[in-house]
Amino acid sequence: MFSHKGKTRNEKHNLGIASLLGFVAGLVNVVGFFSVQKLTTNVTGHFAYFVDETFKQDFSAAFHVALYIFFFFLGAFISNFIVEIYARKKENELYVIPAITEALILAIIAFSGNHLIRESPDLIAFSLLFAMGMQNSLVTSISHSVVRTTHLTGLFTDMGIEFSQLFFYKDQDHKKKLIKSIKLRLTIIWMFFAGGLVGGMLYEGVGIKALFLGTVILLCALLYDFVKIRLLLLRRKL
Repeated sequence: MFSHKGKTRNEKHNLGIASLLGFVAGLVNVVGFFSVQKLTTNVTGHFAYFVDETFKQDFSAAFHVALYIFFFFLGAFISNFIVEIYARKKENELYVIPAITEALILAIIAFSGNHLIRESPDLIAFSLLFAMGMQNSLVTSISHSVVRTTHLTGLFTDMGIEFSQLFFYKDQDHKKKLIKSIKLRLTIIWMFFAGGLVGGMLYEGVGIKALFLGTVILLCALLYDFVKIRLLLLRRKL
């Protein structure tokens, strides 16, 4: 899922990573919102609040909201910076550090979240937005902008366009491409919803510790890719 890039990447790889990271994003979205009443997987709403506070000339509040946007941007920047470095050295490992960093952030917030909710809820929001910026940048880079997982606005827009195109394009090859693309977007939407549903149920029982599930999913996916690559290399030697 993670390790294939460029010509070796196919629809199956994109579906796999879309399912996995869509679920994680849905989980973080709901658990983050329940914990600190802030959007923690995208910045669209934060930008609206930023403009509102600016028009009110409450520049202190506007700067505070701008930090949410900045941390998402910073996560995306650092993730792709790492990807570009590894793409020039060890292309098969370019995803490892961003994915491990995201898993580590989720684990730290899950472990210390109950204390942070009382003492510094903004730190939770900043950290989760940074992690989601990393995730969205990573999956966008790996899939060549085919997959995005942290918000649904663009997905519904693209899917609406593609559904309408089905009525006009008669060429079977083009229709097959459209159906594949719609299937991918539906997968992300469904898994985002499923992640949110599971996150909500877990939050009722264990609170912000529900984020540990995101850590486990990411680490298991990394382990799966690691084992798969090693088996493939061993097979080639034999």
